[in-house]
Amino acid sequence: MAEEKNLAQNTEAPETPDVELEGTHDEPVDSANEEYPHGLRLVTVVAAVMLTVFLTSLDQTIVGTAIPKITDEFHGLSQVSWYGSAYFMCLGGFQSSWGKAYRYFPLKLCFVVSVVIFELGSLVCGVSPSSVAFIVGRAIAGVGGAGVSSGGTVILAFCAEPKKRPTLMGFVGVAYTVAAICGPLIGGAFSDRVTWRWCFYINLPIGGVALALLIVFFKTPSSASVVPATWKQKIWHMDPVGIVLSMGAIISFILALQYGGQTYDWSSSVVVGLLVGFVVILAALAVAEYYQGEYAMMPLRLLKRRSLWTGCAYQFFFASCYFLLLYYLPIYFQSIRGGDAIQSGVDNLPLVIAGCLAVLAGGIAVTKTRHATPFMALGAALATVATGLLYTLDVDTPSAKWIGYQILAGAALAFPFQNALNIAQADVDSSDISTVTATLYYFQVLGGAFSISSAQCAFVNVLLSSLRTSAPGVNPLLVVNTGATELRSVFTAEQLQGIVRAYMEAIKASFAVGIGMVGIAFVVSLICPWKRLHAGAVGDAMPVG
Repeated sequence: MAEEKNLAQNTEAPETPDVELEGTHDEPVDSANEEYPHGLRLVTVVAAVMLTVFLTSLDQTIVGTAIPKITDEFHGLSQVSWYGSAYFMCLGGFQSSWGKAYRYFPLKLCFVVSVVIFELGSLVCGVSPSSVAFIVGRAIAGVGGAGVSSGGTVILAFCAEPKKRPTLMGFVGVAYTVAAICGPLIGGAFSDRVTWRWCFYINLPIGGVALALLIVFFKTPSSASVVPATWKQKIWHMDPVGIVLSMGAIISFILALQYGGQTYDWSSSVVVGLLVGFVVILAALAVAEYYQGEYAMMPLRLLKRRSLWTGCAYQFFFASCYFLLLYYLPIYFQSIRGGDAIQSGVDNLPLVIAGCLAVLAGGIAVTKTRHATPFMALGAALATVATGLLYTLDVDTPSAKWIGYQILAGAALAFPFQNALNIAQADVDSSDISTVTATLYYFQVLGGAFSISSAQCAFVNVLLSSLRTSAPGVNPLLVVNTGATELRSVFTAEQLQGIVRAYMEAIKASFAVGIGMVGIAFVVSLICPWKRLHAGAVGDAMPVG
């Protein structure tokens, strides 16, 4: 691989010996004598990979309908933003490092370790006695999930000859789609009928079976050779400095939003210090990545390409709105409309099903026209309108409206979801496709972390201010510390009327964040490259879930 053979020559990292990279896991060597799995063995390996990818994707959507019940048990809304952000920031932040780990360490061993880490995080979430322990579990699961999502596609690439690989990669998309549909329903069913903890316990037996099947049936092919390097070189290439700085910047930002206007005034030294720290750490990350050269999470030579930096920006803001709606629509259905978790999952289906159908239609449209950017602009414009319509939801909005608004939002947000990836992959050499894919996925899930935190900040601050006028006799902190589904059991009917109005204003504020995010995505789409993709660009694209 050209990139890897010249790795040491291109890097600007100090005191790092040359490494001759003769093979990697992300680009399988094709050979007439290559032995691919067949029959039952192939079916078993593909099924096992789909199960693991399904679980990591399920963790992105299952929490939404369970959050109101989780807030009931942990007594409050103040840390809700971390329930999603902790998972997303680790899922994205460790994506690049896992991709490199699959080059330097045995393929099967790496995948097994990633599944074990994900399972450990799920176990911690399931048994967590406090909100902090739950957040730690979500972060651990995110670290493992990053390895599972990248490793799953690598394993499937070694399971079939090149002409059959796109079909196998399609199964990854199926796993994501099924998880997106089932997540809200499973989360609601467990929360209402058993306990929300089973949203995470379920990962243990399913993940365990998938892991056992892979250990027994998947034989690492000879082409999946480990790149020769010293331990120092391996660690350096996995960019631990970039990971630490990236996590530090995200945590500083989220803490600032969590504290601002709630625990501390926005002008307090704590909040200002965290925001300044966020900027400083971000600057340090940029400097560190520059000096890392080819060892960086995101090599500068690639980020200079307009197709990549605009694609990353678009994916960050565009995905932000989708994840925000997945987390805050269930709060609307349960706190405002008074539905239980199962009903909330059912009410959320128009958004998810429309999205699943639209992403398939979007792929067909790009394949037929070989144009991606126009659909990105159209999708962002329609998503801005759809999120604006969701902003108009009120206490007594009829079902026809919130169903229709969700269908429009789901279709608009999903139709161009893969387009930025198609454009970026078509603009780089084949040796850079895995790096570009990981980089876009990083910004996509990072957008989820930032948007959920921003929406939570807007939600709590507007809730506190609205309660002073709509429910003046109620202690605002008591409302914040009461779970979303416990409102009707804690407060009187007279108090509840004002509290629900305040909740509605707070939910509108969260949706307003989504409008801003997807509106910026529309502006970014206008400066993306407006080129026609070559014939092989779409077919060769690797899925980003």
